[in-house]
Amino acid sequence: MLKNYFKIAWRNLLRNKLRTAIHILGLSIGIAICFVIFNVVTHSYSFDRFHEDGDRIYRINTLTDWGDGGSFPNSGVPGPLGEVIGDEVPGVEQTGRLYTMYNAMVALPGGQKAFGRSDKLTFANPGFFGIFPRKWLAGNPQSALKEPESVVISERSMHKYFPGSDASDVLGQELLYIDSDTIAAKVTGVITDYEENTDFIFQDFVSFSTIRTEEQISWYGLHEWNSVNSSSQLFVKLAPEVSAASVDEALKSVVAKHMKPEEGEEEYATTFFTEPLAEIHFGQTYADTGTSKVFLKGLVYIGLIILVLASLNFVNLETAQAIGRAKEVGIRKTIGGTRLQLVSQFLSETFLILVFSTVLALVLAVGVRLAFRDYLPEGFLIDYSSPSNLLFYLAFPSLITAVTGIYPAMVLSKYDPQRALKGELHRAGKFSLGVFLRKNLTVVQLSSSIAFVILVLVLNHQLKFVTSQPLGFDKEAVMYTRLPFMSDPDKMLQLQQRISQESSVMGASLSGSLVSSMGLWTSDAHVPVDTTEKQIYVQVMNVDSSFVSVNGIPILAGNASIDKADEIVVNENFLKEAGFTDKEKAVGSQVRFSQEQKTIIGVIGNFHSRTMREEIKPLLLTYNPEYFQTISVKLNAGQNLAAAKESLEQLYRGIYPYEEAGFSFLDEEIERFYQEDEKIKNVLGFACGLAILISCMGVFGLSSYTIAQRTKEIGIRKVLGASLQQILLLTTKEYMVLVGISFLLAAYPSYYLVAEWLKDFQTRIAMPYLTFVGAGLGILAICMLIVGLHSYIAAQTNPAKVLKDE
Repeated sequence: MLKNYFKIAWRNLLRNKLRTAIHILGLSIGIAICFVIFNVVTHSYSFDRFHEDGDRIYRINTLTDWGDGGSFPNSGVPGPLGEVIGDEVPGVEQTGRLYTMYNAMVALPGGQKAFGRSDKLTFANPGFFGIFPRKWLAGNPQSALKEPESVVISERSMHKYFPGSDASDVLGQELLYIDSDTIAAKVTGVITDYEENTDFIFQDFVSFSTIRTEEQISWYGLHEWNSVNSSSQLFVKLAPEVSAASVDEALKSVVAKHMKPEEGEEEYATTFFTEPLAEIHFGQTYADTGTSKVFLKGLVYIGLIILVLASLNFVNLETAQAIGRAKEVGIRKTIGGTRLQLVSQFLSETFLILVFSTVLALVLAVGVRLAFRDYLPEGFLIDYSSPSNLLFYLAFPSLITAVTGIYPAMVLSKYDPQRALKGELHRAGKFSLGVFLRKNLTVVQLSSSIAFVILVLVLNHQLKFVTSQPLGFDKEAVMYTRLPFMSDPDKMLQLQQRISQESSVMGASLSGSLVSSMGLWTSDAHVPVDTTEKQIYVQVMNVDSSFVSVNGIPILAGNASIDKADEIVVNENFLKEAGFTDKEKAVGSQVRFSQEQKTIIGVIGNFHSRTMREEIKPLLLTYNPEYFQTISVKLNAGQNLAAAKESLEQLYRGIYPYEEAGFSFLDEEIERFYQEDEKIKNVLGFACGLAILISCMGVFGLSSYTIAQRTKEIGIRKVLGASLQQILLLTTKEYMVLVGISFLLAAYPSYYLVAEWLKDFQTRIAMPYLTFVGAGLGILAICMLIVGLHSYIAAQTNPAKVLKDE
């Protein structure tokens, strides 16, 4: 019986090639998108799920609440917490501490070889490997990280540093780690690398006890309870039956005991809380390997919308074509076919369509993954033979068959055989559920398409608007590179002088950060007001005397050649907050900053030092050359940029021969501010295109069938004198009404989503209502083109040919 079902189903699919093609193409698009998204989600949720007792492992995070100043979550903790948590918080079985070293140089002693800078280095205490055990190729897990200046390296690092050596041979070998200081560490262990998906990217583990002098502890910020640094990480493994909630409660007691604000300190509230190991991938990670849960949910919603549209397409077209199979149903019932057999027959056709759609979807998925590889997680690959994907192949077609096929099957199988054989499917004047449903399903499809078009157009309009706004500085022909951390000030000045002597260079500036970046240093300044002081929250930038001129920032008063530690330069918003009404009079005023008196020597114009999502903050420029980390270079007009870049990099390598940093363009860095928004726009644009394509296929199939049912009516009207325009109006007015209803249903959700997104921008466009109208008219034009084409073909048919059987 089952074989017979599929044989008949196969014949029906071949007999109705257009219907079959529309179904397979529409469903395969929806399945392909769902398949890729399914793999992205399973990939994201696979990180660090392999650790033993992972459900008992937590990272301790910090939340600092400054009241009106905002609250700031941080994956780091104060250093002293790691020392006391095991004694003061009940239920903590093991404690693992990390202090990550970013951009540290690795080398062999004696200048034998330098391996460049790496972000895969960390300080770790012995407890870390107690919580996260590894397979040891050499060394003792219990003692490897006990002594200062010890290091445990991974197998991958061993092959990099000591090629051709065995694990036992490298024990006792020395490695240099050059950060704020030079650490000469002996290799005391070699471990295997993780093969599974993990956010723990570290390959070199220096013993935490290496940080032992007061100077080192202070430098790394591990000495104070109010010093929170994201590099200082704390992991705990809880005893069985101990809940995270009880640990969170106990941490409140630790705060109350050790973090009481002293008299005169600003009021703020600090909270420590546990973060499950499984959630770390969706929070702050060590190398931007994490994934946003909001982004994942957005992908899931988009995938479901596309799949629902494709499924509605199927239901709509199948129910519309039910009349064509009414006589088949009547004959089957007449010769003894039961309704269950008929339902099984129609579901087998649906299942066969889904099987072909799934096969085509796997091919389309390859193209989708390649087209959007820049938007997918790093290292993401689709394993077509994985258990989860094998389950997808089996379960998905069956599930969609049940969801999409059951209603058309029930509609077709319920026809009364006597009336079906006469062609009477419903009584005249009676309500038809099928017609009502088809219209509503078409409205849902068109509403989704209109909403997608509105979102994409508004996102595109806003991004073009913010990228065309004046920034308050000159971003053209400015290149930059990072300097080694805590570089020798003499070397930095030597590099600046050599670059400034180049004929292609207008000027060079040293600073702590770029003129505009995602980085942010905030502090507070105190301005004298009568007999008291006014506190101002300010953004701080560490710059040299050339910074303002190199970046083309306008000087409004005084001068901006800051070269002394007791001098500052401020912007207009600083003066506004401080209460200065005259820029010239503000020059020479005293401001208390960083517990020292500073003199304002100049006032500069406001400029966007961060994205246009934020308003321009009161800004203070200070001078501290020890912490310069960036060099910016302004090129003369008309230069060959590629040649200039190569020349600058040669000069850089001449001063820093072991560094690998290259020069980049400032305008490219600024474009990256809106990279995530561009990704969202492009993903929505892709989804918009698919939604329109699926909706168009639905309208095409539905209109081709419904107009075919009205060819005799059209022929009679032509005989009675109806014009082509009247016939076109007759056949298209129903779709005009459907598009109008769809627009009304799509308008408010689109308005809400657009308004919420625009709220994030301080600089934004007004609500573009004309864009809403344009989106609706665009979808209307597409529908009218499709329906009008079918109507025109039907109207051009000779009435005598259509009515010859009447």
